[in-house]
Amino acid sequence: MYDQPVRKPGDIGDLVRICLEQTIQAIQATGIATETEIARVRVLFERSVAKDEPMDVLEILARVQGAEEEHVGVEVARITHSVSAVIHPSPPLIPFAGKLIAPSAFYESFDHVHKVARALLAPVIYAEDTDAIGTGALNPVAARIMADEILSTVDRRFGIKPFVTSVRMDYESWSFLTRKHFAL
Repeated sequence: MYDQPVRKPGDIGDLVRICLEQTIQAIQATGIATETEIARVRVLFERSVAKDEPMDVLEILARVQGAEEEHVGVEVARITHSVSAVIHPSPPLIPFAGKLIAPSAFYESFDHVHKVARALLAPVIYAEDTDAIGTGALNPVAARIMADEILSTVDRRFGIKPFVTSVRMDYESWSFLTRKHFAL
C-alpha cells in the first residue's frame, strides 16, 4: 500500500509535504489516532515548517496524545512500531545509530542532501564515499523518503546508484543525532 517508486530529486518543501501525507496515511491505517488528533498534528507540523524549526510528525502525535516529557520516548516507540507495521518494507530499528560519526564531508559535498535531511529530520548516519550511504529517522516514512532522495541525488550527479540503506532510530539516538547534525 505504501510502496513508492524512486522519484527524481525534488524540492524540499515537496518532500516535507509527501512525508507528512504518507505518515498521516500510515497513522490512519493503524487506527492509533483520532481524526481530531491528526488535525492537531497537521497544524503543529505545518507551523514548525513555517518557522523553519522542523519537528517529527510521530513525536508531535505523542505530545498531542498527552505524553509527558519523561515518557515521550516510550510513546514515540509505540507509535513508530505501529506505523512501521503498515509500511512495506519497513526500515529496521537499529539501537546504535547515535554512536556513528557524522559524515561531514558527505554533507559538504551534497548540501542539498543536508538540507533535505534537516527538513525531514533524517540524518545520514554513514557515508562510504558515494558507494554505500545510510540514513535513519524516527519516522520510517521519512527514512524511506530520505533514502530515495540520496539515491536520486547521487545518481544525478555521478551517474551511479549507491547502495542506500534506511533504518529507524530510537527516540534518544534520533534526538541526539538531529541536534548534532543540524544544530537543533
